[in-house]
Amino acid sequence: MRNYENLVIVKPTLTAEEIQSSLKAIEEIITSNGGEIATTDSMGMRKLAYQIEKNERGYFHVIYYSVAPSAITEIERRFRLNEELLRFITIKYDSNREIKAWNTLVEKAQKKAAFQTKAEEVTTVEETPVVVATEETPAAEATRSN
Repeated sequence: MRNYENLVIVKPTLTAEEIQSSLKAIEEIITSNGGEIATTDSMGMRKLAYQIEKNERGYFHVIYYSVAPSAITEIERRFRLNEELLRFITIKYDSNREIKAWNTLVEKAQKKAAFQTKAEEVTTVEETPVVVATEETPAAEATRSN
C-alpha cells in the first residue's frame, strides 16, 4: 500500500450539511476501495484563483490515506462522476523522502484537528450563572419600608 493525498474542492453553493455529507461520501469512496484514511484536514471556504463553473469560491478539504495503487484509477473515476466536486488532485508519496514528508503532514493535520476539537469543547461548555445570595441588613429593610 502506498501513501496518497487528495485535495478536493467542493461547490460553495451547498449548505454546510450537504458539504459534510459530500465529504463523507468521498471518504467512503476511498475506504470502499480498500483505503485506510490516516487523517483529514478541512481548509474551509477559500477564494479560487479563477472561476470554475461560474464559482469564485470553493470548500477545500485534504484527505491523507494509504491504498493499493490499483485502486487509484477507480477512486479518481468516481471523483470525476461526483458533480459536487469542482476539482480534485491526487498526490502520490513514493520515495523515502516523500513518505517522511507525508508522515509530517499527517501529524500536523492530526494536531490541527485535535486543537479544533478542544476549541469546540471549550465553546460548547455551558456556563451556569452564579447566583450570590446576600442577606439584607435590618437597616436596609428599614429604609425600604419607609
